Amino acid sequence: MEYIKITENGIHIVFGITEKNQLKLLHFSSVEFHEEDLCKFGPECKEEDLGRKQQFLDEAFQLVQVSLSGYDRPYEKHGNKHIVTAPGYLLTYAGMEDTVNGQGRRLTIYQEDKAVTHIRVETVLQFYNGTSVIRMWNTVTNEGQQMQTLEYLSSFCYTGIEKEGQGSSDAKMRVRIPYNGWQKEMSIKEYTFGDLGLAQTQPGVYQRTSQVLEVTNTGNWSSKKYLPLGYVANTEAHTGLFWQIEHNGSWHYEISDQNTHFYVCVSGPTEVQSHWFKNLAPGESFTSVPAAVGVASDSFEEAVGELTKYRRLIRRPNEDDENLPVIFNDYMNCLFGDPTTEKEFPLIDAAAECGCEYYVIDAGWYAPGEWWDSVGEWQECRERFPNGIKEVTDYIRNKGMVPGVWLELEVMGINCEKAKKAPDDWFFVRHGKRVFDRSRYQLDFRNPEVIAHVNEVIDRVVGEYGVGYIKMDYNIEPGIGTELGAESVGEGLLEHEKAYLAWLDDVFCRYPDLVIENCSSGGLRIDYALLSRYSIQSTSDQEDYRNYATIAANSAAGVTPEQAAVWSYPMRQGNKEEVIYNMINAMLLRIHQSGHLAELTKERTDLVKEGIACYKSIRADIKKALPFYPLDIADNEDLWVCAGLKLGDKAYLAVWKRTMEGKNNNRRKKNKTRCTDNELTIPLGSLPFAEKGIEVTCIYPKAEPVEFSVVGTALTVNFPQPVMARLFEVTAKK
Repeated sequence: MEYIKITENGIHIVFGITEKNQLKLLHFSSVEFHEEDLCKFGPECKEEDLGRKQQFLDEAFQLVQVSLSGYDRPYEKHGNKHIVTAPGYLLTYAGMEDTVNGQGRRLTIYQEDKAVTHIRVETVLQFYNGTSVIRMWNTVTNEGQQMQTLEYLSSFCYTGIEKEGQGSSDAKMRVRIPYNGWQKEMSIKEYTFGDLGLAQTQPGVYQRTSQVLEVTNTGNWSSKKYLPLGYVANTEAHTGLFWQIEHNGSWHYEISDQNTHFYVCVSGPTEVQSHWFKNLAPGESFTSVPAAVGVASDSFEEAVGELTKYRRLIRRPNEDDENLPVIFNDYMNCLFGDPTTEKEFPLIDAAAECGCEYYVIDAGWYAPGEWWDSVGEWQECRERFPNGIKEVTDYIRNKGMVPGVWLELEVMGINCEKAKKAPDDWFFVRHGKRVFDRSRYQLDFRNPEVIAHVNEVIDRVVGEYGVGYIKMDYNIEPGIGTELGAESVGEGLLEHEKAYLAWLDDVFCRYPDLVIENCSSGGLRIDYALLSRYSIQSTSDQEDYRNYATIAANSAAGVTPEQAAVWSYPMRQGNKEEVIYNMINAMLLRIHQSGHLAELTKERTDLVKEGIACYKSIRADIKKALPFYPLDIADNEDLWVCAGLKLGDKAYLAVWKRTMEGKNNNRRKKNKTRCTDNELTIPLGSLPFAEKGIEVTCIYPKAEPVEFSVVGTALTVNFPQPVMARLFEVTAKK
């Protein structure tokens, strides 16, 4: 076998070209390649196993999995696994280009099947200077004379994720699944392969299964159940592999076994999972959704750090992520979608006094009373704003803040007069009828008349209402797609989503300074198809500030810190510790201030002011820093929660304690950390400057001291009250 070895930015990639001229992806890791790892029947690859090894090479290690209708998949494959695909296993190597562009090195690999299906596949691996992450995608072209139906196309496929080391996969492999959900965002759980039904009792035992770990989204809410992320670690070899699917709709990844190896396949929509297929006429091409894939040691923190660097590189340049302005929004635990001129003025005054720089009028400004099923025209409501909403937006500007409004442009309520008059091809349709969800219709952005409608709204709120910020919400799930103008409902959904992204690009081209927040009932569309365009992401609709600590601590796993908007909403009937906790939830990310600020006592208002002032003093660091988790990722049941940002010779560390009724208030001893009900010891020796010794300062709040001490590179805090939080700065010892 001829090897092609690539080493770039800490990524070791090895391709093999077989005697049959087939290209194999044999290695994708942070460590160097060893050929003996390909055969795993025992400590050594015995002579009698060489035939089996050759069969592995014939059947497995395909760079691309591609399925077309009507072709046999002869090799053993139990269940719905997306492996040994046809014509994926028939492809032969047709060449490689190795070039450099503005991002870094770029490999383009060509494969083809001239004998049976007459397709050509182009695979792109785009490296990015400064991070161990590449972006990959595949393009299939029908070079034959007959129509071909594409059922599956991988964005990334790699067999042998467990191959380094001698231990069993149960003993050494760990998977982290990033669960996501309404008000329960960023819940990341770790499992062994055995936990997931992928048990391998002994290394070298030829044991196969039809069991597949499937992490899938079907529909337009891209992160309603999971974040579009994956992570596996080999604790024996100290390697980690992670991926991010950059798509705003249906996607899928799976982990299972093929012969004695485990594989991962990453893709956008599929026929089996997503009701998607695509007919390719002669000469027609289809390109997979892009996936970012990276390597690290067996450290989830390192993987998140590499993803953070990569996300910053692919994101649309914008001032919002450079300046990190403080945003007040009148919704959460405040007006809750019932704004009026009378209610807004005192809140505007209070927000300006506290130091907010943007002020957003959330839902309800466009209709009186109950408005849920009548939305769609987005005209100001004179019952709520007798002198027009511009009176309020002008008042916001006069107070030194930029005004914003809430929109949900992708839907129309079933009682919207415009929806009643619009033709069906404005909307998603299945079985000949408009698709309903929660008394709304889904607009189809492939329709030019729909684009004209939403552009009129954007132009009006910016031009007439003087808006500089839009909270773009999305509160329905239209399901598998639309049958109009598409061969499959999944294809209709995919093309709509592409059209939506193209529309966003046009909006930002026309209004480069406009800030648009990505919100979908909080964090139900956290994906980097959208977040490479939007500058800021709502992380949750969580209404209990104590529960928000987990989401805040884990947010940087899904989105860069400077894009992760977290609510801070001091309660009407609260105390000082409640205000402090609320502020610290947001202070290492993006502050979405809310709450009835005008009704707080002076001492509680002063704590809000101090928190915002402190935030402004550190926000230039937030946009450059990388996340760290001295106690590992937070869990919803943890009594203690801890997360930080690190850069250069300093770090910022948020520490929360919450005792809540109805929870077991588990005190997990992560990393052998000592903790009691009131005291927690936090190891900080992994910080890059820790070998110099560390100094710790409580930077918020200054006037509410807390007992803490530093011994070596460990910080011990004492929080005597049931609910407390503090923000610390850690620096190298002088």
